[in-house]
Amino acid sequence: MTRIQQTLLVIAVAFALAVDVVGADAKPNVLFIVCDDLNTHVSTSGYQHISTPAFDELAAAGMTFRRAYCQYPVCGPSRASFLHGLYPQSTGILDNSSDIRDVRPGTVSMPQRFKQSGYWTGAVGKVFHNPAADPGEVAWHEMLRFENDEMPLVTPIREKFEAEHGSVDQGKARRLWRQKYATIATQTRGQQPGYGPTGLRDDQHRDGRNARQIASWLEQNAHGEKPFFMACGIQKPHVPFLAPDKYFDMYPRAGLKFQPASPRFWDQAPQIAMVKRYGGFGFELGVENDSLRREYIQAYHACISFIDAQIGLVFDALKSSGHWDDTIVILTSDHGYQLGEHFMWGKVTLFEVCDRVPLVIRVPKGSETGQTKAGSSSDGLVELVDLFPTLAELCDVTPPDDLQGQSLVPMLRDSSVAGKQAAYTVVSRGKELGKAIRTGQWRYTSWPGGEELYDLQNDPTEQKNLADSKQHSSTIKAMRTHLSRVEAIAVSKER
Repeated sequence: MTRIQQTLLVIAVAFALAVDVVGADAKPNVLFIVCDDLNTHVSTSGYQHISTPAFDELAAAGMTFRRAYCQYPVCGPSRASFLHGLYPQSTGILDNSSDIRDVRPGTVSMPQRFKQSGYWTGAVGKVFHNPAADPGEVAWHEMLRFENDEMPLVTPIREKFEAEHGSVDQGKARRLWRQKYATIATQTRGQQPGYGPTGLRDDQHRDGRNARQIASWLEQNAHGEKPFFMACGIQKPHVPFLAPDKYFDMYPRAGLKFQPASPRFWDQAPQIAMVKRYGGFGFELGVENDSLRREYIQAYHACISFIDAQIGLVFDALKSSGHWDDTIVILTSDHGYQLGEHFMWGKVTLFEVCDRVPLVIRVPKGSETGQTKAGSSSDGLVELVDLFPTLAELCDVTPPDDLQGQSLVPMLRDSSVAGKQAAYTVVSRGKELGKAIRTGQWRYTSWPGGEELYDLQNDPTEQKNLADSKQHSSTIKAMRTHLSRVEAIAVSKER
């Protein structure tokens, strides 16, 4: 070997060692995907009647948490909670209109802390509840929201309307058009709710654009030399239940499987536990409308398979950009959703289907905390409030002092590690709260003027309220005490 060759070999070895050192010291990237109103009707949650291959792909590479719960089953309070690592009673956000900057000034959000720690932060879609509550440049280097294209079924109707009344964007015509728009078809009914195939391509929907924007940032190296924290806010399956036509074709209505609600359930459950949103969907309490229920479930499932396809595009972009093996991925939802169970529709209840959420986490092999075992799962109790401290530990980011969540890193390292003793969820009824805890076996709820107790091991769909059972009086007493202990933690950082 010549001296020149020896010199080149030394340089090459030194460079390789330097790369290894940089790789070892570099912080992992984060891709945080949060869906909107997505319940456990996904394959990773054991639901067999749907196709969600992107969820399956992530689960095959990471860990699935089968008992993950939101802290408030409404978008704004739930997102304020997990994005700040605080329970709702401590954030002070118990509705969709409040802003944490007003009720708890100085509270640091997850993306804000990552940005402060040297990360490039970017978000698309609905991450914080709405633009008014989004912290903007305090948290993000870039933040984008998109809209759907106009549906083909609407275009000729709008053009005819404008020929008579003028632009739908101005003056009196704008108000008249909004009134007319809601009467065109089921697809245009908004949150009343609307549903149906749109006649649009995937990339003409906001979630298609959300996914493609994340892919563009990855492919164009928008983060430069910094590690990145990218948040992809997936808007569906939030109402209106709209998706491209092909996803509706995947779920013929006649083949849908669901359990009819018991007409006697509300004879033995506190009335305060219900919400009357079923009326907006066109249902009556205690009356099973099979055909209408199938229409909504088909549309909801179409939305799920649509967003799963978009999430798959993001995973493809992670791979093609070379970041699949240096990026932590979290895939979850802000809360669940009821589709006729107990005759309830929508959210704002404390039933399992409304509070339990899908949660899959993959930690790549490059992380100092160690790679999650491929295809692992846990039945331990975890909460969305745990996500902030988990990511902070995984990325060696110093968390705010006031976080109330518990890092899931021990569970990610070893799926046999137990979860929490209880998961805590609250929801408002007027100026008071319904408060629920879930343990390994029980769901107990204290309402103003009523209680619920369900044996989740033997009654997973919560059909029999045991709160008045003398046989379970000792359990009720123990759960009351347990709830008091958990609630004391949940309000400990209240300002």
